[in-house]
Amino acid sequence: MKIRTAAVVLTTLLATSVSASVTVSPSATAAAAVAFGAIVPAPVSAVPAAGVTYLITAATAVYSEAPEVGEQLARQLRRSTGYPVPIVTAPPADGITLRLGEVAGGDEAYQLDVTATGVVVLANRAAGLFNGVQTLRQLLPYAADAATVQPGPWPVPGGRIVDRPRYPYRGAMLDVARHFFPVGAVERYLDQIALYKINYLHLHLSDDQGWRIAVDSWPRLASYGGSTAVGGDPGGSYTKAQYQEIIAYAAARNITIVPEIDMPGHTNAALASYGQLTCDGVAPPLYTGTDVGFSSLCTSKEITYTFVDQVIGELAALTPGPYLHIGGDEAASTAPADYKAFVDRVQGIVTAHGKTVMGWHDVVKATPLPTTLVQYWGSDPTETAVSTAGRKVVMSPSARTYLDMKYNRRTPLGQTWAGLIEVKDAYGWNPGAYLRRLPPEQVLGVEAPLWTETIRTPADIDYMAFPRLPALAELAWSPYATHDWTAFRQRLGAQGPRWRVMGIAYYRSTQIAWPSGS
Repeated sequence: MKIRTAAVVLTTLLATSVSASVTVSPSATAAAAVAFGAIVPAPVSAVPAAGVTYLITAATAVYSEAPEVGEQLARQLRRSTGYPVPIVTAPPADGITLRLGEVAGGDEAYQLDVTATGVVVLANRAAGLFNGVQTLRQLLPYAADAATVQPGPWPVPGGRIVDRPRYPYRGAMLDVARHFFPVGAVERYLDQIALYKINYLHLHLSDDQGWRIAVDSWPRLASYGGSTAVGGDPGGSYTKAQYQEIIAYAAARNITIVPEIDMPGHTNAALASYGQLTCDGVAPPLYTGTDVGFSSLCTSKEITYTFVDQVIGELAALTPGPYLHIGGDEAASTAPADYKAFVDRVQGIVTAHGKTVMGWHDVVKATPLPTTLVQYWGSDPTETAVSTAGRKVVMSPSARTYLDMKYNRRTPLGQTWAGLIEVKDAYGWNPGAYLRRLPPEQVLGVEAPLWTETIRTPADIDYMAFPRLPALAELAWSPYATHDWTAFRQRLGAQGPRWRVMGIAYYRSTQIAWPSGS
């Protein structure tokens, strides 16, 4: 997950180099038709209809058998086109129809048809309709993602797309512990990742530098432990109502929140808040550095398990998703036998509260439950402990997926301990074959973590996540048979103008074929 050997120096350059939001008025080309084959992630099948275009006009209406999905689409179209785009109660003669029916591929699969008279998205469930709408958004002119009314026109290229995900778990992770990000910043990231069919957001809610969620039974965790951040920057925490607001916002975008309380290590913020959780009963000072491996809950004290049970119980009650992440990495200050006993007991606490355990792959040093989901963060394809554990695995190899790694030595943000990760590095691997001894069917998906030791603003998130996150999203969604770097760098480049319209301060990698002016 981290293994950092040196403190990160936060300079003025880091604070300011990418912190200004990109604000670009869409040009006339932003209303041009989009190539039918420019979708990211690549769909299973995309067959264009030559010479066929549907034109969105003031007469266009939306009919949806998943009301929230239809309203989101109509709201965006109203904002950018200025047209009324009403929601109607029957499929319109001229418009967009989102219909539930039978398609192959499960809950998230969809079929999208564009003819001269309209657009139809067909799916088994609302999740599939949502995914189909994200593909439709990428077929619309870039200006359709603008926040203000644009002149148009609004052509949609004709054809049929049939699509379904490769993996059920397609995740991003945001570390809100090293630097705190308020609700609005998290929701902004949710909007961005939803476009690329990411369906899990893992929130790293606690670490040595800060505790970010209110716990009624242990109030000083948030009020005191949440008061700091790396480098002495302002802290912060979410109230329970704010956390539930994030969950609801995510759910409306087909994204499930996975909360993480890291333990037994990475716990200095908790120990500073409550000294009884240490073995000597003395609370350490708050910490704003970036070292790892120095803190540990006292695994021999019963109060520790009361603490874990109450924290997990309150968090589980707020979280409708199936997973609760217990961290478990870099516990260098916990003796191996104590680590095993602690993780084994904590797994029972999590399951008692109705959640499935998720943990960094270090948890295989204990006895992971048959249901425990292991998140692999190493970089050794020959590794055997995870490969032979017989558990489902989410792939997050640090040398491929860690969005906080620098693109190159000149990148003003980020770290280098896992290596430099350019877009081709993020794209150029196979999640189903990365660990040589791991059976492909045990891979549940892919997650792209973004640790925030050097990340302080939403624009910093933009710069490190884009364009690499869409590359990882394609690995998680698209059939591996579609994997082709030459084609991908063209399709990814076509996203640049849309990101500018959306105000995403992305990194202009020289590896990508960006259109002129993007």
